Amino acid sequence: MRSVFYLLDSAPYGSEKAYGVLNAAAVSIKMDMTLGLYADGVYLALTGQDSRNLGVPNLADIIYAYPEIRVLAHEPSMAERGLLRQGLIERVELADEEVFMEQIREAEGFIIL
Repeated sequence: MRSVFYLLDSAPYGSEKAYGVLNAAAVSIKMDMTLGLYADGVYLALTGQDSRNLGVPNLADIIYAYPEIRVLAHEPSMAERGLLRQGLIERVELADEEVFMEQIREAEGFIIL
């Protein structure tokens, strides 16, 4: 497999899903790899995350640590949650429904955690 699309559809904190998908993506960096943020997963795209009181790693730091990870946020999910572009991590790309689905279809592997 040369390309994989990981989909995160749950909030970044409160479960292990986001941490798991970021770590899976990090070990896949030799491939053409995309992390798609969908539904509540788009909250991972926000700047200013502070997880110290939760006692868990700051997941945005993982995104910064691996610039090889392409991060794609589903724009309709962002709009449904009232999230604005200027509040996003600069490495996050916005994608409308068509582009987001096209990226999924083009990947050789599709993984939802």
